[in-house]
Amino acid sequence: MGCDGGTIPRRKELVRMKKKPEQKDKDAERSFKWRNCALSQQPLQEPVVACGLGRLYSKNPVLEALAGETKPDFISHIESLEDIKDLNLVKNPAYTAADHTHGDVGVGNAPYICPISGLEMSGKFRFVFLWNCGCVLAERALKEVRQNHCHMVSFKPCY
Repeated sequence: MGCDGGTIPRRKELVRMKKKPEQKDKDAERSFKWRNCALSQQPLQEPVVACGLGRLYSKNPVLEALAGETKPDFISHIESLEDIKDLNLVKNPAYTAADHTHGDVGVGNAPYICPISGLEMSGKFRFVFLWNCGCVLAERALKEVRQNHCHMVSFKPCY
């Protein structure tokens, strides 16, 4: 092999390997989940709701799916309006609608932020919502505060 006086083939030149499947960009996928409705795949529109699994939805597609005769399997865990919660989201003042155009997922600022820490809801940080009041906070902020009342809703207990 080679026989030209010094060429030594490598293993990858001799053995054909299966090509690995193309990897998804995980940051873009996470950003898409935080910016788009899980049911309609369209950008989130207010009012925004969440289910017990933590998926974000625009409220209108969920209501249409519940009112329809057949419901997609993707939301089979949502039986009624009691299974979803309206979220109290804080808009990001640095966000502009141009940040989410032309399919540039993950580019630019996120549309919502944590009201306590100021972290953007872009998928890079973990966020939680309180089921009783619907307030959305960064997990970091909730751990640091360590109090059993919501700071956004007139200081009444939420969790």
